[in-house]
Amino acid sequence: MYRFFFRLVFRRMDPERAHHLAFAWIRAVARVPVLRTFVAAVLAPRHKELRTEALGLRMHGPFGLAAGFDKNAAAIDGMAMLGFDHVEIGTVTAQPQPGNPKKRLFRLVVDRALINRMGFNNDGSAAVARRLAERNPVFRTTVGVNIGKTKIVPEAEAVADYVTSTERLATHADYLVVNVSSPNTPGLRNLQAAEALRPLLTAVREAADRTVTDRRVPLLVKIAPDLADEDVDAVADLAVELGLDGIIATNTTIAREGLGLRTPQRTVEAIGAGGLSGAPLKERSLEVLRRLYARVGDRITLVGVGGVETADDVWERILAGATLVQGYSAFIYEGPFWCRAIHRGLAEKLAASPYATLADAVGAEHRKVTA
Repeated sequence: MYRFFFRLVFRRMDPERAHHLAFAWIRAVARVPVLRTFVAAVLAPRHKELRTEALGLRMHGPFGLAAGFDKNAAAIDGMAMLGFDHVEIGTVTAQPQPGNPKKRLFRLVVDRALINRMGFNNDGSAAVARRLAERNPVFRTTVGVNIGKTKIVPEAEAVADYVTSTERLATHADYLVVNVSSPNTPGLRNLQAAEALRPLLTAVREAADRTVTDRRVPLLVKIAPDLADEDVDAVADLAVELGLDGIIATNTTIAREGLGLRTPQRTVEAIGAGGLSGAPLKERSLEVLRRLYARVGDRITLVGVGGVETADDVWERILAGATLVQGYSAFIYEGPFWCRAIHRGLAEKLAASPYATLADAVGAEHRKVTA
């Protein structure tokens, strides 16, 4: 039914307008107690065998919503109502910013992909912090906060910019993510270089510890799929060296070649710059995840994201080394029953496997290779 509705309505709408409409519906339903209870019962049945412990946190399962859908922490309960086991908000910047000029979000329907150059449009860390502080949670869910650099802030002042957001948001975050991998903020990806990343992560860690004294807020870094293999290794080594809690692999890609795109080349070229997400990103994202796990093992938590569409994809990421898995683009194409299908399929995968728990399955393909 959703796919019919998508073809009939959403596909004919501007993608960003469709996003805002769907977002408004989710928020509206979540505000009505009887509706949200009914929707959660239908779309978010719990599977005890999928319970996951990661980053020192207990979650209903391993599958969460990637950053980008709820930029301003406006629909956390709505997304939990739909079945996401954790919700990562953002990316949030220290200063509010409108993002890049529209039109800035595009569908590649035949490829089940998106191209975006949103440019971190958000209300700013002060406003988001207030919203989180005033939130009265309806559903228990894990909330990650993804922070990035304000566009107008020079690269030389990036550390202070991230620290400002950390000081405002760390109190409200179950975990914190440093985003240095969006292609839509000039100079941001330069911060992935180890010499730039070390002082940034160190400063954010110190700011989080200084701000939140009653617990340790887990800190992760999100990297791009376009990093060379040696740079992936350098980030992995740095994460272990600094005692980072996790790495999210991966963000969107600036690549267009070698992804097997079926959308006509002239159409893709006409869209122009932006990060590509969805099914075409699957293989590279999986490659990066496997490389990271081979490098760090179980010393830090890995989060797999990029091209995740089905329970098979989630299971594959877990076997490759991901404790947590995230999705976003496929939600646009699959609709509100997506999480339910993922959880049901994942429970079936686990039952048919030789593993007693999901934790036993994490990284299992590497152990088979080395056995």
